[in-house]
Amino acid sequence: MITYILKRFIGAILVMLAVATLVFFMLRLVPGDPIAAMLADAGSEEARIAMVKRFGFDKPVSVQFFMWFKNMLHGDLGASIYGSNQPVSTIILQALPRTLSLALISFIIALIIAVPAGILSATKKNTTTDHVVSFFAFLGLSMPDFWLAILLIIVFAANLHWLPAIGYSPLSEGFWPWFSHLILPSIAVGTGFSAIIARMIRSSMLEVLQADYMRFATSKGLKDWTLLIKHALPNALIPVITVIGIAFALLISGAVVVENVFAIKGLGRVLIQGILNRDYPVVQGAVLVVSAIFVLSNLFVDLLYAIIDPRIRYS
Repeated sequence: MITYILKRFIGAILVMLAVATLVFFMLRLVPGDPIAAMLADAGSEEARIAMVKRFGFDKPVSVQFFMWFKNMLHGDLGASIYGSNQPVSTIILQALPRTLSLALISFIIALIIAVPAGILSATKKNTTTDHVVSFFAFLGLSMPDFWLAILLIIVFAANLHWLPAIGYSPLSEGFWPWFSHLILPSIAVGTGFSAIIARMIRSSMLEVLQADYMRFATSKGLKDWTLLIKHALPNALIPVITVIGIAFALLISGAVVVENVFAIKGLGRVLIQGILNRDYPVVQGAVLVVSAIFVLSNLFVDLLYAIIDPRIRYS
């Protein structure tokens, strides 16, 4: 198991480096000058030349890459070109907790909705209950995140004044301010993923419920609750966990639009702003962190297989 984890971890590092390298060179192919975009009409030619030399843009692209790669290995992601020249690592460390908080609450909301809905739909196959659950699942899949986010703001923030409409409050300022600012965006992000997970649980549960060992357990007179929770659900979770693991990683990317709607300066909003400003160091650092979340989520899912199903062993 340890050997497998080490191999996967090394592979994850190589994937992140490959993604970062690809992003580095692709950004250089985008038309436009980042220094000119930052200075606009406010800077002189002398100021522009000084900024170009400061950020190393006067050197060949290959030299820029090796300088950036060397600094990255030492934990230095560079400084933002746009604005206050703040270190990229500081910008990401400020934004990452907001995105992870949003993704975590969205993930929990998705599971709270999806697991009971999927089990209920499977046990009530082809009944009115199954059709109702399926209808709401397809409805959740068809609603864009930004549209649902705007609708939630209109109803619960603008009209009812129950929850804040925009912004983010750190957990250090109290649990309720932190949680109240995340409820609406988390519902907007998590609803669509709950529909995906619910349909997957339904499909997997139906397959397990028709297995021979489930018929044998039923013939022994076990209660329905015991059959579902102790026997059916653990065996149905293997394919579902794959979807859940990918869904958590996708929640990070799915939060980009919602963060802009709710004015949450998370990783997604930092990435979009960096792209618009042609802020190369910020974009490179943000993409590196997002790729790390993706590959580590996949590694965690593989390890979770062995915990849920003792038959799975990695050599």
